[in-house]
Formats: sequence, structure tokens, C-alpha cells
Amino acid sequence: MTEKKLEQVAGNGLINRRHLLGMGLTGMGAVAGSRVLAADGSGFEIPQWSRQPGPGPSAYGAPSSHAIALQRSSGFTNPLYPGGGASRTPLQHLQGTITPNSLHFERHHAGIPDIDPAGHRLVINGLVRQPLAFSYEDLLKYPMQSHVYFLECSGNSGALLRGAQGGDVQTLHGLVSCAEWTGIQLSTLLDEAGVSDEARWVAAVGADAASMGRSLPLEKAMDDVLVALFQNGEPVRPEQGYPMRLFCPGWEGNISVKWLTQLKLTRAPAQFRDETSKYTDTLGDRRSLQFTFPMDVKSLITSPSGEMSLPGAGLYKLTGIAWSGAGSIARVEVSADGGRSWADALLESEARDKALTRFSIPWQWDGGNAVLQSRATDSAGSVQPTRDTVLTARGTLANYHNPCIQSWGVNSTGEVSNVYV
Repeated sequence: MTEKKLEQVAGNGLINRRHLLGMGLTGMGAVAGSRVLAADGSGFEIPQWSRQPGPGPSAYGAPSSHAIALQRSSGFTNPLYPGGGASRTPLQHLQGTITPNSLHFERHHAGIPDIDPAGHRLVINGLVRQPLAFSYEDLLKYPMQSHVYFLECSGNSGALLRGAQGGDVQTLHGLVSCAEWTGIQLSTLLDEAGVSDEARWVAAVGADAASMGRSLPLEKAMDDVLVALFQNGEPVRPEQGYPMRLFCPGWEGNISVKWLTQLKLTRAPAQFRDETSKYTDTLGDRRSLQFTFPMDVKSLITSPSGEMSLPGAGLYKLTGIAWSGAGSIARVEVSADGGRSWADALLESEARDKALTRFSIPWQWDGGNAVLQSRATDSAGSVQPTRDTVLTARGTLANYHNPCIQSWGVNSTGEVSNVYV
């Protein structure tokens, strides 16, 4: 494949996605730096690591010492908020759609409780026919379901609404991750307890020191909500709610209460602290909207992205992730000229409801200035909005539920940074 054969489909060097199949050594201009073997294989030497046995099996796996050191990034500690804070996923260094458990983002309100499952109970009470209490062992006996879902903190990407300068993908957008969650349908447990006709809400409370609580509409609770016990095949980790957590697919992360210990059926929302003083959407006139649970359609170019650097003009693969709380991703478009023209990206992963989708597209960078953007459309027909659209609709006091298009500026030296256009 030569440069003359590349079909440009949008301004500033975006190439038809079909060319991704040909982006090998020749497509990436890497032949000059690659060593081509002779037909008889001469010139190839067996490296030292292939000449002697390595260590044997281990009790728990670890990454290669030669791989990039992937870590969550955590915010500054606050002595007035012990145990509170968040850590962010290094999205710019991941591929595929599944986040390893060790890199899944965290958000805590009073730190991580050290719960012995033998002494933990999940209580269902309130407007029910028969109050029930379940031990961890009890729940393990129930039929379970496994689903791949994203989880996103409603404060993710909020820095863009405040006009944050600089930052990489992890800093600005690292409060989203995706995993296979395994657990019991909440409706199964509620049916066993017998929900009263008067009940309209479920008040869920966690066993952390903050007694973090959220109100969940009964309609959602009876739909697709899980009491999750496993994440990516292993028991949910302590920072994700061990021994059990609520999981509400497609909705803001805070409502998926961790360390779940009580579900109380009620006539009205409980008005917990975290659904009055926090997790509301403040409008320009200072009114605040409550219970805006679903996460909107969204996408993000993860590479190249903020604080990365391109070594020189040439053909690059742009890649990123897209997701929606309303269904699956139907389309992702990419722009290299700040939204003046768009091209369809290739969806590299299976289109699952309420899960991350990986996309990519080839880009011929000519060494000049560029602004890279992505725009997702979900199965419900919703299209990801611009930042100006979000600010016009909600004002400048908003902090949560920001789905706006991210713009990455590329300058003539190849440096990539967060910009506003």
C-alpha cells in the first residue's frame, strides 16, 4: 500500500477506515526501520531468554517487568475528608474494552471498609411482605447472570465544563471503566421479599463509614439491576464493594452502592445527603435537577491524546472508546479539523448495550496543526453534543453528566494537548 492509494474521506488527512487492514509495516512507513530477513532465515539469532528456563508458576499473576507500568492516578488527600477521593483509569494506555480489575477507577466517600463476609448481611425491608436477611453464602446459592457493562462517575469529564487547561485522558476522563459483572438479578430478591403495591423506590445503603445511600426507582430495580458479587470472574475487590455491591447498568456510578447492606422499599426517595448536597445538576439559574441518573452517549479519542507526542509526519491509527447509558453504540465519527468535516470510524468491538465500544481510523498527519475529535451516535439515535451545546443548555455551574466532545490539539512539533474550539 502506498500513500497514493489512500482514500481520504474527510479534511486534514483522515483516511477511509478500510485502510486499517493494510496498515502494517508498509502502511506505517516502518520498513526503513525494520529488518527484513533473508529467504533462508539467516540473520536471525535466538535471544538469550529463549535459551534457558524461566521461573515457574506463581500464586498470583503480575505484568511483565518490560511492559509499561500501568497505574491508577489518585487525587490529593484531604485531612477534612478521610478516606474520600477517587483514582482514575489510564485509558490512554489500554486497548480493547475490558478494564483490568486492578486498574478500574475508584470513588470513595469514607475509605474502603475491611469487611469479613461471614459477618456481613444484606437486609431487604420496608414495604415488603416479609423482611429478609441474606448472608454472602446465601447469595452464592442463587442463579447468577453475567453482563459486560461500563461504570462511569457522574463527575467524569466535569473538568471540561470548568475550562480546565492541560491534562491527559486519565486526568480528564479516567472515571470510566468497563468489566464483566456477575451477580443476582435484584428483581429475584425483591420478588422473594414480596414488594408492596405502595412501594415506588428502593433506598440502598452501603456498609462504609459514610453509610453512603442512594434512592433507586423501583421500575429500574425490577429491570436490569444486579447485586454483583464478581467482577471479571473474580470476587469483587474491596475497592469495588466486596463482598457485594449494587450495579445499575447505564446509570451514574454513585447509585451502584458498594458494600451493599440494606435495601429498604419506600413510597418516596429517601433524600440521602448524596442526592441533595451532591449528584444534582445545577443549572444557570441555580436551580438543581435531581435524579438525572442515565449517562449520555459519549466518546473519546484515547490515542493520540493529551500530553502525548507524535514523532513526525506520517500515517497514524487514531483509536478510542465510546459508550451510552441508553443502549449500544451505532456509529462513531472522527474529525481532524475541529469538527468541520467528519469520517466514519471502524467499530472494532462487539456492540453491547451499556458497554464500552472500541473504534479506530487511519490518519495521515502532514505535520501541520490539527484538532482531533470524535462524535458517537447510540442505538437510540442520540448524538454526542459539543461543549458549547452543553454549556448553552445547562450554564456554567454544571459539574456532573458532561458528555461533550473532547478536542485534542496537535501542533507542528507533534505535541498533543487539551483544547477548546
